Amino acid sequence: MSSKGWFNLEAAAGTIPETQFFEGDSAFKALGLTRTQRLYGFAGCYAIGFVLSVLGTVMFFIGGLASFSVLFALGTVVSLIGTGFLIGFLKQTKLMFKPVRVLATIVFLAMIVMIFIAAFVLSNGTLCIIFVICEYLAFLWYTLSYIPYARTAVLKVFGMA
Repeated sequence: MSSKGWFNLEAAAGTIPETQFFEGDSAFKALGLTRTQRLYGFAGCYAIGFVLSVLGTVMFFIGGLASFSVLFALGTVVSLIGTGFLIGFLKQTKLMFKPVRVLATIVFLAMIVMIFIAAFVLSNGTLCIIFVICEYLAFLWYTLSYIPYARTAVLKVFGMA
């Protein structure tokens, strides 16, 4: 049975140009992962991360602050691991700590820790929500660093550039 369409990524390998998202091939060749398997790993991690974050949000509204913090932070981390399937885990770590995005990375990771502190040490739901918002903003700023001139455009929209 011949598979046609975008699901047959291996057959189309010669027609799809290699991009920065597939430069980490050497690490994945050692693991025996094909491009298709890596894309499935990425999609699977993002889906699992999304479900965990949604479950965490539901737990917050039910009143389970500790469950919220664990599920939400775990969802964020699983989603972040998903991008490692695209470019390789070592390369992703190196890119995260490049000077252009190191501050956003540190704030992002610190907010995950702060969510736990607000939930388990301080038992403060309001602080949890504030840290979640800060985490999302840091992640947005981190993501924008991969798009040429995106940060400059955002700063101009908000009148900061």
